[in-house]
Amino acid sequence: MDIASTISKTYVVEHLDPELEAWSALEYKTIAEECHNANSRFLLSSVPPSLQLPHDLVSVQGFSSGHESVEISFAEKKDRVCLLDPAAQEELSPDDALKFDVFLFGGILGDDPPRDRTSELRKKGFEGRRLGPIQMTTDTAVRVTRMIIQNQTLLEGIPYVDLPELKLDKHESIQMPFRYVKDGQGRPLMPEGMLDLIKQDADKGLDGLL
Repeated sequence: MDIASTISKTYVVEHLDPELEAWSALEYKTIAEECHNANSRFLLSSVPPSLQLPHDLVSVQGFSSGHESVEISFAEKKDRVCLLDPAAQEELSPDDALKFDVFLFGGILGDDPPRDRTSELRKKGFEGRRLGPIQMTTDTAVRVTRMIIQNQTLLEGIPYVDLPELKLDKHESIQMPFRYVKDGQGRPLMPEGMLDLIKQDADKGLDGLL
């Protein structure tokens, strides 16, 4: 059954930083666009009132943001919210499409080494599911969740590329410490403009991105 054509889901990132870095804005825009194309919505929660979101993000159809935390926004349907949690005991599966309506991600997921930002949401009592043992960027985690839930693809059936090495120029490359979904050419699926941003920040090392 093609869940994507019949059921709309909500994907929520609880923004856990006072600012919005350029790389994170690119990820959020990609999430918003892909969710809209999949007949679903993307909510960015816990946005500080002082934070001005970029126009090219807020103008994406299906995107919304709010200052409230997710536990307030979905207080009446907490049992229908699934927290994507690296520490969960159970892997996300296509059957979870019937159990959950909202899929919650703690930003920022892409810390290296992981700082377990999700623990702040785990304490709020949401039921958790895992996306495998390897860290993903936030947009990748949402993409994989959507593929499992809406396309009914098994977690192990998704084509991945782990820890890819990106060529910055003829002499320099950088290894990304994350798992990505492969595109049709076997390359890691990344937001448009992300590689350029990585090249710009290469002199800072990965600490400039995370």
